[in-house]
Amino acid sequence: MTRERILLTWIGHADMRAFAKTLTPAVRSSLLNTLKLPPGDSDSAGPVKTLLNALEFDRIHVLSNYPKTMGKEIGIWLGERVKVHSLHVEDPTDYGRIYSEVDSLLKKIIQRDAQQTLSILLSPGTPAMAAVWVLLGKTTLHPVTFYQTHQGRVLTTEIPFDLTVDVIPRIWRDADNHLLSLASTSPRDVAGFESIVGESAAVRIAVGRAKRAAQRDVPVLILGESGTGKELFARAMHLASPRRDKPFLAINCAAIPAELQESELFGFSRGSFTGADKDRAGAFEQADGGTLFLDEVGECSPALQAKLLRALQPLPGMSISQRSIQRVGESRARTVDVRLIAATNRDLHGEVSAGRFRDDLLYRLAVVTLLLPPLRVRKSDIPLIADHLLARINQEFGSQDTSYRKKSLSPDARAFISRSRWPGNIRELYNALLQAAVMCDADVIDHRGISESVTELSVTGDDDIWNRPLGAEFSLESLLNEVHRHYLARAMQEAGGVKAKAARLLGIENYQTLDAQLKRLEPKTTTSRSRKRRSDP
Repeated sequence: MTRERILLTWIGHADMRAFAKTLTPAVRSSLLNTLKLPPGDSDSAGPVKTLLNALEFDRIHVLSNYPKTMGKEIGIWLGERVKVHSLHVEDPTDYGRIYSEVDSLLKKIIQRDAQQTLSILLSPGTPAMAAVWVLLGKTTLHPVTFYQTHQGRVLTTEIPFDLTVDVIPRIWRDADNHLLSLASTSPRDVAGFESIVGESAAVRIAVGRAKRAAQRDVPVLILGESGTGKELFARAMHLASPRRDKPFLAINCAAIPAELQESELFGFSRGSFTGADKDRAGAFEQADGGTLFLDEVGECSPALQAKLLRALQPLPGMSISQRSIQRVGESRARTVDVRLIAATNRDLHGEVSAGRFRDDLLYRLAVVTLLLPPLRVRKSDIPLIADHLLARINQEFGSQDTSYRKKSLSPDARAFISRSRWPGNIRELYNALLQAAVMCDADVIDHRGISESVTELSVTGDDDIWNRPLGAEFSLESLLNEVHRHYLARAMQEAGGVKAKAARLLGIENYQTLDAQLKRLEPKTTTSRSRKRRSDP
């Protein structure tokens, strides 16, 4: 089978000057003045025309950041097989915008499973445009032939390195140094993550991992207890990604009745069920080009899990973010470009073992996993988070009521919140501060004002452990087993259900020992407790 030869190129100033020479003097002068270009060399045909005069291609895609009205005339000048694409690139030195525009276009015009040979002309355009061609040509496209033109000659350009083999592995070497690097940067200094409050090593590492994952289109599964800020991290990853200017759509799967989950995510056609009086795009279509965040993904019904698995099935020869979806009531498939981030406070490995969650879907969702630390392991961050939340409450109340007196925390109140357990994490801390701000008449919230707003579950409970009454009802073995169960369950939760990791967190030499203890004590998982609290604000 004959391979189709495709050329990709920008059109630059030299090409526009060559094009202007074909126009009448008056039109030529007007065009050059509009583009603020000096007249070109009389003998120069321009890089694109020079290449097309020397080599034949089946299809030529010309990228232009000139006014869209010029595209048709340029296409006629270059030849019948040319298609001109007008891209929105105001600053020709903006690497991020150039990459985003070109990558988005290539996903539409390049059929990666087809019999094609690709060529790229590097000469036209700015250095930034040429650099993006090299980046894409050496990573995401078919093997590419690069060309340049010089003084009317066509030169084949060899680029003797492979980014995926020679360069990227260097970035990922030495995991310990990588973690130290992640932990050295404050969230407020990471673009897109400014809304994440905290300076602890745990949150710095989480932000560092999230920032690395944000640069790729692979699915991410965010794990963490209720209230740890999973949606906040998902939004930050979107803002830190090349999709930052596209839609971000958050869907809470637990809030959608099982019978409506499919139509909410994939849309429906008119008449497909009672009440469907018009066509409606689902979440995947609404998030096209951007990011779709599926919170509480562990609550998806078995039927929806099967639909999600099909949507996450890689399309042959296409990028990992290309999804094939089908509206309820339709037989034709639609293709959308969506980056998927999911989150859950469930132990999905345990759900898989119990037959409630598909293992193949889990592995599709968890290409990259991100575990968010609970407040109890980042206690140094609690005062910072409390100040941030209270400032937000003061701003909201002050905008509603001009007589509202801004609140602050007394030293004893700050000490109290720092030693509390906060099983509901940031969400519970916010609710406690909100209640205290409502109930407190003074400018300063004291220990009593905040303690009355906190549930009993949030208190450390040390006195209960150390001062239980001795006697006939006391059993030291039962008490030690209770403590043992608590830390086993906590380790399994923080390790995302991975026994080897949980063993390391507990200082146990091997996971077989941990497995034996789990079977002996059968700890109640923190996941089950979180389910009981699902109705909490």
